[in-house]
Amino acid sequence: MPPTKIKKIYIVPNFVTSANMFSGFYSIIAAIQGDFVIASWAILAAAIFDMLDGRIARLAKATSQFGVEYDSLSDLISFGMAPAILLHQWALMPFGRLGWLAAFLYLVCGALRLARFNVTTDKLPKGYFQGLPIPMAAGIVATFIIFLQNFDFESFPHWIVLLLTFALASLMVSTIPFPSFKELNWRSRGSFGFLMIGVLSMILIAAKPEWALFLLLSAYVILSLIWNLIRWWSSPLGLAARQEKIDAQH
Repeated sequence: MPPTKIKKIYIVPNFVTSANMFSGFYSIIAAIQGDFVIASWAILAAAIFDMLDGRIARLAKATSQFGVEYDSLSDLISFGMAPAILLHQWALMPFGRLGWLAAFLYLVCGALRLARFNVTTDKLPKGYFQGLPIPMAAGIVATFIIFLQNFDFESFPHWIVLLLTFALASLMVSTIPFPSFKELNWRSRGSFGFLMIGVLSMILIAAKPEWALFLLLSAYVILSLIWNLIRWWSSPLGLAARQEKIDAQH
């Protein structure tokens, strides 16, 4: 059989994806050199490019299977490998074997999360993600490090970072639904209060980004978990579990 010819690729969206990969690679280099804050900002830069490439491709009607696969490979580097190395170099190295195994667990769970997303993206509702998105997990790692630059990290208990690594890895491969804003209609009308919340959030980020970004991402994860807990509590499964507990007490 003659070799399959690769179709021409779209330059602009794939160039933005390459910028995503470059930012992730630079984060790895900075983490190895001990520039942890710079490495964290590089991950956030990769997240911005990751948000742009898909939107540019859709607006330009330049989506392709090549772009989808290339984007996943870039995400694995920027949001899987880069945060894993950053976590290890920053706080997990003193734990020895447990430290690098925890970093590897984060990486492999991120890879599994990307693979699952690729095979289920057309089968799941667009209103939520199944498991914590890998860019969000990487964003929490990066903003957490930036947030802690205002404090004395030497006195900070490193075991909290170890627990955070396991928690993020578990959330990525979980089936917990996390709200997605992909289907949000930006042209829809809303109350004046929503506009004010958006403006205040923007001012907070501009005034104190090293605090605001971490607090906003943490609020997203925590509120999503609370939302899921409330849903389970009010579901028939939750009611049955509470009834079993009552019956067992009697």
